[in-house]
Amino acid sequence: MTSIDRQSAFSGTKDVAAALRIDAARLQDYLARHIGGFAGPLTIRQFKGGQSNPTYLLETPARRYVLRRKPPGKLLPSAHAVDREYRVIRALFAQGFPVAEPLVYCDDDSITGTAFYVMAFADGRVFWEPQMPGSSPAERAAVYDAMNETLARLHCYDPQAIGLGDFGKGENYVARQIARWSKQYRASETEKIDDMERLIEWLPQHVPPSPATRLVHGDYRLDNLILEADAPKVRAVLDWELSTLGDPLADFSYHLMAWHMPSTESSAGTATLIGHDLKALGIPAMSDYADAYRARTGLDPRPYLPVYLAYNFFRIAAILQGIIGRVRDGTATSEFAPAKAGMIRPLAATAWQFALSADR
Repeated sequence: MTSIDRQSAFSGTKDVAAALRIDAARLQDYLARHIGGFAGPLTIRQFKGGQSNPTYLLETPARRYVLRRKPPGKLLPSAHAVDREYRVIRALFAQGFPVAEPLVYCDDDSITGTAFYVMAFADGRVFWEPQMPGSSPAERAAVYDAMNETLARLHCYDPQAIGLGDFGKGENYVARQIARWSKQYRASETEKIDDMERLIEWLPQHVPPSPATRLVHGDYRLDNLILEADAPKVRAVLDWELSTLGDPLADFSYHLMAWHMPSTESSAGTATLIGHDLKALGIPAMSDYADAYRARTGLDPRPYLPVYLAYNFFRIAAILQGIIGRVRDGTATSEFAPAKAGMIRPLAATAWQFALSADR
């Protein structure tokens, strides 16, 4: 099976899937009453890249908007929290942090079928491949530095000071995440995977000591960033569904997975730096990237990095298993969702290898 071109497969929009269609007239009427200057006619397209919360491009003659909603149907407990997404975006937008401008949140299911929010459309570039095909070494280096600086900036906020002091429990974040994703994995389980069984037992016994509680994104990676069209600068950080208060080092180490992501040739595609000449590309080695983050935040991920990586690979495997569960239940939002099944075992195997290295 030939691997896909993620850049073309996941960029842009498509016709809205039948199960996810929205009554445009009803939505248009609602938005005209709740967003200043909104005027139809309204057209609706679905973004290709969404895996969890369906995401739509709303176009009017004067302006473009983005709508994110809960998917319809049976959902896992605490998942798809678009109300939390909206709240964190509002708080960060007020601080000048790069997020799209939040415009309205609606929990009235009669408008689109599920709760949703609307934000401004942030125009720019999204790189779906971490090696950034077509870019120069200088641009790659600058983009990775901007990605590092943006997350470091997030982790330097005092949650209380920006109105998010009650956004999560904060303490024992990794332990609670292990318990949560073990439970979610069980709720979506479709087959027994030995490495996942080992990890569910091993991880609770190897939780790293927590640094100061900070706001964590939960899914920070290059393809969740919109970059300026003409500069290596982050314009907006997307997809805040998993954000909460917790361990910033767990959050930082999550996007280090790109340096170790197992390659797959499934039609889901896999974003990985494995097999690429990072020096020639202008992409920093993971150790140098971690050093830059430590210099910006004073937080050092290195002492417990194998444990953090074991945890994060386990966590992403459990998240993908949730997608497979939605395929089983008929509520998956992406045409690539079924192919995610082939990625879970390699992710679990990678997680277990990091666990073994941590025990050495």
